[in-house]
Amino acid sequence: MDLEQLGLHVRNLITLSETASPLISCYVNFEASRASYRDALDARIKEIRRALPPDQRHDFEQALGRVEAFLASEINPEANGVALFSRGGGSPFFLALQFRLPLPNLMLVDSVPHIYELVLLKDTYHRYIMLISTDTHARIVEVSVGNVTKELWTKQPELRKRVGREWTSEHYQNHRRGRTQKFIKEKIEILDRLVAKEEHTHLILAGNPRTVTRVRARLPKRLQDKLVDVVPVPNGALTEDVVTATLSAFAEHEQMESMETAGLLLDELRTAGLAVSGTEATLEALARRQVDVLVLSESYTAPAGWKCHSCKAVGIGAAPIGCPQCGEQTVGGISLMEEMVRLAERFGCTVEIVRDSDVLFDIGGVGCLLRYLLPEQRMVRLQEKPAWSVQA
Repeated sequence: MDLEQLGLHVRNLITLSETASPLISCYVNFEASRASYRDALDARIKEIRRALPPDQRHDFEQALGRVEAFLASEINPEANGVALFSRGGGSPFFLALQFRLPLPNLMLVDSVPHIYELVLLKDTYHRYIMLISTDTHARIVEVSVGNVTKELWTKQPELRKRVGREWTSEHYQNHRRGRTQKFIKEKIEILDRLVAKEEHTHLILAGNPRTVTRVRARLPKRLQDKLVDVVPVPNGALTEDVVTATLSAFAEHEQMESMETAGLLLDELRTAGLAVSGTEATLEALARRQVDVLVLSESYTAPAGWKCHSCKAVGIGAAPIGCPQCGEQTVGGISLMEEMVRLAERFGCTVEIVRDSDVLFDIGGVGCLLRYLLPEQRMVRLQEKPAWSVQA
């Protein structure tokens, strides 16, 4: 599965019509062993069965049956994480997504799919191009959400065995140096064209240390600017093993970029620029489609929230009996963090999830960079001193 396919699945999930039947969002971690998830999953199923209202139990068991059947017989041996979405009743739904990347053990039941873990995966391991290079061969591949999704170029020059017959050892050494330099130049030229054509913004070099050092030294500045890391791997390593070795380096680089976005958010807040912070202001900006980038702390804990299933109004606090906007008694509790992520994905906003950010903690754990200010917001900010406030 590549980034585009995952994005399509996320969009299909957030546009899935709600029904009265409960929908299971189940994330399973297979990193340790195929049975390691079972205790956590069984305990969660017991909790859900105790809490479900009687009129939803039949449809829940129907949805759970499909989850259990898939876990029992259809897991890819290479999968370290699986996301399952299942609903029974009159409008059944089932979707299974398998990843080489790990996911947490988690089961949630709601009227809508919970997609935060998929968005976190998409944000952390989105896409990069990788040059795997040795003295004798090279491959350029695209890695997307932990998988090799494109084989962009492979080259293994012909090796001559003419030493002792037609060439002296010195002739051979000179020839080999010349061929190596030419090979490196060819690799970089092809890499440059592919990066530009595929519009990649992240590059990783991998291979034996001597070769990747030579390649790095000759990269033009436009490729140096895209370079995430140089990862040494032994000659003959399988491509899958090389990808695994580079994933942590890419995740760390992505986290640095997320921290930079959090810093930009703070700068905009300090100068009363294109940003807001806090749960309430962020929800309002998302509803008005002003948001360019939603910035969430990974440790953000949203307050209680509610949503009207008739007019789609969203509020903070305990769910009222009737909707304050339309008066209908179709209000239920929701996860406001999930609602923010769903709105951001629906409206095509970038989502940045940041670990260990004191900046975000100080402003309530959530904020967003805006595309524009409304006229009334612009007038208020012109009258105010540059500052920011922490909202609920």
